[in-house]
Parts: sequence; C-alpha cells; structure tokens
Amino acid sequence: MIWGMPHTFHHSDFPMGKVLEAKAERLVSVCIPARDEGSTVGSVVRAVVQPFLARGGGNGLVDEVIVLNDGSTDDTAEQAHDAGARVVPGQPGGGGKGQAMAAALEASVGDVVVFLDADVANTTPAFVTGLLGPLLLFDHVALVKGFYTRPLADDPTGGGRVTELVARPVLELLFPELSDVRQPLAGETAAHRWVFEKVGFADGYGVELGLLIDVASHLGPDSLAQVDLGQRIHRNRPLHELRPQAVDVLRAALERTEGSGGSGGAPGS
Repeated sequence: MIWGMPHTFHHSDFPMGKVLEAKAERLVSVCIPARDEGSTVGSVVRAVVQPFLARGGGNGLVDEVIVLNDGSTDDTAEQAHDAGARVVPGQPGGGGKGQAMAAALEASVGDVVVFLDADVANTTPAFVTGLLGPLLLFDHVALVKGFYTRPLADDPTGGGRVTELVARPVLELLFPELSDVRQPLAGETAAHRWVFEKVGFADGYGVELGLLIDVASHLGPDSLAQVDLGQRIHRNRPLHELRPQAVDVLRAALERTEGSGGSGGAPGS
C-alpha cells in the first residue's frame, strides 16, 4: 500500500452551483443521528432543508433529510419533524452513535450520504456543499471528513479535548499515515453509500475513528479528503463525561491493530 496524505480543501472551493451540477442523477441523503438534542436539531435540519431540499423550497441538491431519533426523552423528534426532516426511530433507550448511524444508513436511499451532528449551534449550508464537493467532483475520493476550530469558553481553539489528547496521538503512534487528519472524530462526514456498506460502523463513539482507519485500510489514504468548515460551536461536556468517548475511541484503534503487527489497518486486512 502506498500511503498518502488526505486531500485538504476549504468549503469555499465548492460553491453550490458547482456541486449541484456535479450531482447529476445521483441521490443525496443527509442523516442526523440525535439523542436529546431538541435545542439544536431544528436549526441543523433547517440549514439543510431550506436551501437544498426541493420540497422545502430548495434547489434539489439534497433528496432527503433523516433524523435518527436515538432514544430521546426530550422533544428532539418533534423539533426535527417541524423543521422538515423525516424522523426515524432508533432503538428504545438509545443504541449508541455507531448503531444510530447504521440505522440511518439503512433507512436512507442516497447514493451519497452525508452525516451531520445534531448538537451543533452554527450548522450552515456550507457544511453540506463542503462535504459533498470532493465526493461529487473527484472520482478517487471515497470518504470526506470536516475539520474546524472549536472554542472552549474564552479559548477560541480549546475544544476537542478527546481529539487532541486521545484520537490524534493514537493515530500518530499506530496509524501515522493518518496523522494529518485534523478532526478524526468529526461527526460531519460523508461517503459514497457503497463505502459505508463495505466497512460498516463501529459501536458507540468509536464509529468515527473506525470509519477513518477502515476506509484507509481498504481503499488507501489517498481516498480520503478533509474540508475546512470554519468554526463549529456546540456544548462542551464536563471532563468526566468525556471518559466513555475516550474509551470507545481507544478501543476502536486498538482493535484495528490486532493481527496487523501494530502497523495499522482493519482487523484481518
């Protein structure tokens, strides 16, 4: 395998007209896994429906918007429906992020599938065009990750603690070919449907790192792209709530070193 750096773009490289023309006859689904995100999920959905969904008055770049309601106990489902999404119920009590993404994919029809996080306060249409652009314009790109700055209180770049303290160090040590991926845990990600079906989804919070490593292992790092989406604002969890995420991320990485002599790659690859 010849390792290569992920292709890096800015969302402004992909204006709406250019992306819409490149879409051609392909179907595009936007999927939003959500658990108890009633305060933000509506704005995320509207950032997709209003400019892009034809029945919402948009230009038809997006063919469906799905919110996978992963056991919410608040008004997530109602807010998502009122904003224009199709709401699909997940497992009672919630099944975890990886399981929610798998269920959303199964419920979708798109040839290209975009995943967005439901807890982001400043989702913009550029998130969608930025993630779709490399997939629709470049045949060799299989998976796209968003990256961004993440503020924490008064620190404009202090967010993303699990990313900086666990995910990126693990990649640097065990999968150095992926060490230039700036946001390996980004929930803003997109791929061709066949890519998701080929590699599958790890359980829980390990899903994003698992996708990245598995696609690189099966298709090569040259199939990866990352797009600067600007700034991403969401609630920052207290430190004790980040430990389960860190454990899932570390587990996903270590599982993918088994049987590979510690040099990276998916199990059995």
